[in-house]
Amino acid sequence: MCGKEDRLYRASIEGAVLTVCSRCSKFGKVISEVRTPQKRSVEKQAQQKKEEEVETISEDLPKIVKDSREKLGLTQKDFANRLNEKESTIHQIESGHFTPPMELVKKLEKALKVTLVETHEGIHDAGEHSKSGTFTIGDFIKVKR
Repeated sequence: MCGKEDRLYRASIEGAVLTVCSRCSKFGKVISEVRTPQKRSVEKQAQQKKEEEVETISEDLPKIVKDSREKLGLTQKDFANRLNEKESTIHQIESGHFTPPMELVKKLEKALKVTLVETHEGIHDAGEHSKSGTFTIGDFIKVKR
């Protein structure tokens, strides 16, 4: 009731069950003590690191796709029909004007029998997201500097 955040109790006050401090709990009947989870320090979170695999699309994707398609003797139109994609999409990929989504890259890999996705071991810093333990919009946005 007063907002003090020291030791908290669950108490029945005038028919309502409230979480209150020790002084405010005297206004009603104490049901139980509230156990708050221990807050982990920011230093502890920064020390925890998690290894993860990161998939990235090869920088040479346009050249690899074009060379592989030509080795198969296919035109852009024939290749697009085989993948069930638009010819303009294939043209944009080969010219480097469009970076395809991972799903399409996997489809290209399968059709051309080449490797277009590189897997890297990365270390993810567990303390990187907000201090409250929940994600914020800033955790998902990469800022270019």
